[in-house]
Amino acid sequence: MNEPLLLLPGMMCDARLFAPQVAEFASKRHIVAMPMTGRTSTKELAENILLDAPERFALLGLSMGGIVAMEIIKYAPERVTRLALLDTNPMADAPERKLIRDQQIKRVRAGELRTIMRDEMKPNYLAEGKNKNKILELCMTMAESLGPQVFIEQSKALQTRPDQCDSLKAVNVPTLIACGEHDSLCPLEKHQLMNELVAGSRLCVIPGAGHLPTLEQSELMNQELMQWLEA
Repeated sequence: MNEPLLLLPGMMCDARLFAPQVAEFASKRHIVAMPMTGRTSTKELAENILLDAPERFALLGLSMGGIVAMEIIKYAPERVTRLALLDTNPMADAPERKLIRDQQIKRVRAGELRTIMRDEMKPNYLAEGKNKNKILELCMTMAESLGPQVFIEQSKALQTRPDQCDSLKAVNVPTLIACGEHDSLCPLEKHQLMNELVAGSRLCVIPGAGHLPTLEQSELMNQELMQWLEA
């Protein structure tokens, strides 16, 4: 039996971010999409996920999920059989970004979650394409279902996350590093850096996708994931 596949979604997203991947791979292996809620640091999120995770698993994280995936393999490398880091960033939050998050937290507490997601975050996520509006609507639905408290928790976790560049050098499992061709949030150079840090990792760029290639170009993304799972 193939090892289970653990999926970690990005900020203000849930398992629906990986619906095309679940549809493709669920007949071949057990798939668990873990919630990224209830904690205010990436280390606490990783520890909480490990409590409920299978003993050993393939690990895939997108965006914030990738950041938490780096924490998991740092603290429990013996439990991770392979690693996929999608559209993510191994570096700590920049000071200017921390200030922006503080401002957003204040506004969310004042009831502006929908405005922030609509005007400041979601428009920067996706490449132009025929399914853009449909995916944006799904993103908004996921964000609103998670709610203001999760936004605040996740913002604090991202503000305080550590730099993972040194810890990535210790990764020694089959590793896929992938990003959308038009990802402006986590651009290609971040992924090239991770590819250099993780010995033997494979870097791929998904054409026609932005920050969420699992939805934007699901067939191309699934092809890359199939190759990774069979490595």
